[in-house]
Parts: sequence; structure tokens; C-alpha cells
Amino acid sequence: MSGRLSNATLAELPAEVLVPRYDRKSVAPGIVHLGVGAFHRAHQAAYVDACLADGESDWGIVGVSLRSPDTRDALKPQDGLYTLAIRDSAGERLQVVGSIQSLLVAPEDPGAVLAALTDPRTRIVTLTITEKAYLRAADGTLDSAHPDIVHDLANPGSPKTAHGFLAESLARRRAAGIPPFTVLCCDNLPANGATLHRLLIEFAKLRDAQTGSGDQPLAGHIADEVAFPSSMVDRIVPATTDTDRARIAGELGLDDAWPVMTEPFRQWVIEDRFPAGRPAWEKFGVTMVEDVGPFEDMKLRLLNGAHSGIAYLGLLSGHATVDRAFADPSIRQFVDWLWAEAIPTLPQDAGLDTSAYTAELAARFSNTALAHRTAQIANDGSQKLPQRIVASALARLEAGLLPEHLSLVVAAWIAACAARGKTLPESHFTDPLDAALGDLFGRDLPTAEMTAAVFDLAGFAKGHAERRKLIEFVATHLVHFKQGGPKLALAALGIGNSNGTAG
Repeated sequence: MSGRLSNATLAELPAEVLVPRYDRKSVAPGIVHLGVGAFHRAHQAAYVDACLADGESDWGIVGVSLRSPDTRDALKPQDGLYTLAIRDSAGERLQVVGSIQSLLVAPEDPGAVLAALTDPRTRIVTLTITEKAYLRAADGTLDSAHPDIVHDLANPGSPKTAHGFLAESLARRRAAGIPPFTVLCCDNLPANGATLHRLLIEFAKLRDAQTGSGDQPLAGHIADEVAFPSSMVDRIVPATTDTDRARIAGELGLDDAWPVMTEPFRQWVIEDRFPAGRPAWEKFGVTMVEDVGPFEDMKLRLLNGAHSGIAYLGLLSGHATVDRAFADPSIRQFVDWLWAEAIPTLPQDAGLDTSAYTAELAARFSNTALAHRTAQIANDGSQKLPQRIVASALARLEAGLLPEHLSLVVAAWIAACAARGKTLPESHFTDPLDAALGDLFGRDLPTAEMTAAVFDLAGFAKGHAERRKLIEFVATHLVHFKQGGPKLALAALGIGNSNGTAG
């Protein structure tokens, strides 16, 4: 290799590699992004890159890592540049993205992050911090006892959490007479904007009580003056491997410490509430709507729900990637039936084309070029399954319908968690409840009792009238997993029979 990807080496790239079509030096920061991982770089940063190329030069991104310096360490020597490899079974297209102007690591310098958030030029703050970083208790409220929340309440000037950074910067902006930024959540939470809004108000109330804010509470300011539009995001982004790095370097003729792999498909649906302004995202395929709810439900229940089912059944069946699992006839049939259960739980008057959507999903899951690891999707199931699977299952039970396939996904998650250290590697995937689940699995409880205990730990269907019925469905599936693995569990639903119908 002749060098490393950077501003100085862009001119050395092969002609077929797309590069930023704008002067990066003329770009001003307008967006701070919390959680600058691979998904953000494949999705929001790519959309913003298109806006910058269209002349909207005041929307550069300041990327913030809330935990690890890895992304900053990889991209800072590259001036924030990285390669986006858009792959499908027919080939690969390379694009260098330049929208990330600078990178900060919160634990190293929280003051620098607060300065970026308080900068009057910052008008939007976006987040992809994963479900677990919202620090919710089992009932969905803010986990006020979490050590990081306790720390942030005691140390508002050096926060650790997204809540702490948002609250402190909004307080500083108000004190300085700077209008608040818009907070745009891009994580897979139900009603993600409204959810984050509620959690931040809860945090601000605790902060107000601790700081004695008098007749100008921060919570009221956040409730009344700060916009939190909800959004739905979709693009499959597998973890980058060393093989990927070597291949991309060979095609570029330059080293790239952290290229990002993705698929051609991308989708972003956003509620159009941006008092401080926004990029013209709609020019580049973003759907601006009044209510994102129906689109979000369709994505969570059909894409993400199927992904979870594929991941856990795939792991238990020995399939390392989504395309291999989806090529398994039994898992393929299961997904079709899972969709058939979930689709009736979606809004029927929102104009959703579920037939076209699931056909597109099937093509995406079959993409052999992505190598999307089932173990990657399997992470954090206790945080993901409530909105992906449990909500649909409860809706079916409320309607007097059976959630046979939906409930099997919950059972497959439990079975996969229990299989680690046995038929699966010890740390093959992780979950915030791993310690508690390990203790529970070690007690050798009857299946029904153990299933109820897992529901208690995860807060699944807490307080719901149909909770007991859902536990019974999951426990029945778990018995089949224990007796004969995924083959028996699927066969009990008529999947894998020679005639391809329920038996």
C-alpha cells in the first residue's frame, strides 16, 4: 500500500471509487451524533454526505463515542474519511464518505462534547446508542438507580450518559440564550422520539430536584421547548472483518482502518418537526411524515422480528450468517409463518404494503455478499424482543389469535442463551441480563417456572392480562427445544414436514 486514506490521498483513489464532491474545508458543523458506530456511518452519515454534496455546507457531523475510543482512533488519522462498501450478490460499489468532520470520545473529554453540543451552530443531535444505553428499568421508566445516572446527577458538568449530556447542554444553551437543538433518535425503540423525550424529562426532574432549579425547571423547558421527532431507520450493516479491511485496501490502493459493509437498500422515515432547521433529506430518499408509527411498527415486527428469529434459530441450527440460515428450508418457512402472524397486528389503515415489504426483506436476507453474522444480531435480546416480538404476540392474544411462531422466537432466545458454554461458545453473543440468566439456568427449575422467571427478569409483558398465556406458549416451545433442539421445535409447528403444511 502507498499510504492511508485521508484528505491528502483522495486524489490517488481509482476513478470508480466515489469520493466527496464538495470542499470539506468549507463544511461547518450542524449535527452532533452520539454513538458513532458502523450503523451511523452506513446510514445517517451517508445521507448527510449527499446533502453536503448538494451544497448544504452547514450540516457537517461531529461524531461522539460515549464509551470506546476505537472509532476515533481509526478515523482521526484519516480526517474522518472512511469507505462505505455497498454489497450484494452481484458485486460491490465503494464510496468514500466525508460528512464526519471531527470525532470526540466522551470519557476522555466530556467538556469537549458539551462544547460541541452547546455550539450555536449545532441544530440537530442524532443518536444511535443501542437500546440498552437508554437505561430503562423493567417497567420502561428511567433506571434512576443505574450507577451512570447517579453519577450524572451528582456531576452534571462531566456526564457519562446520553441523558446527562443532553440535559447539561440544553441547560447551558438556555442559560446562554441559544435556542435548543432538535433531538433525533435513530435507535430501534418504540416511538423512539417520544420515548427519549419522556426519559429525558424524567432525568431532568431528578436533576431539578437535586439542583434546586426554582421556578425555571429544566424538565419543563425540555417538555415544552425541545423537539423530539421519532424516526425509523433501516439498513443491514454487518460487522467489519479483517478480511473486509484487506479486500477494501486492495481495491483502494490505500489502507482504511475501518471501512463499513452494507447493502444497497436503505430507508429513513422521519417525523418532520425541526424548529431549528434540517438538511433537505427528502431529496435523497428520506421519507418525511407526520407520524412514523406505522412504518416503525412494520419494520420492528417484520424486519427486526424476523431477524431475531433467524438469529436464534440459526445459531441453534449451526448457521453462522443470515443468508445461510435463511437458505435453510425450515427456517425460511418459519419466517413466512412468522410474518403471517405479525402482519395482522400492524395498522390496517396506514397504507402499508406488507406484501412488497416482505418480498424485499426476503431478497435482502438472501444477500450472500453481506455475511451478516447471526451472533451479531443475537446480542441484547432482552432489550430487543419486547418491541420486535412480544408486542406482536400480545396483540394477537388480545385479538383471540394464537402467537405460535412469535412465541417460539422468545423460546429460541432463551434456548440460545442457555446453550452458551455448551453447544455454543461461552461468549458467542451477550445480553445485559447474562449474569442473572446464568444464575437462573443453574438452578435447574421446571421449564414453566424457569420461563416465568425469565419473563420476570426481562420485564416481558409486565402487567399485561395475556402474560400468563404467552408464558405458557413459550414454555411449550422450550420443552421441544430441550428435547430435540430447533428441529423438534419447528416440527411441532408443522415445519419441516414433507408436505410443507402444519401437521
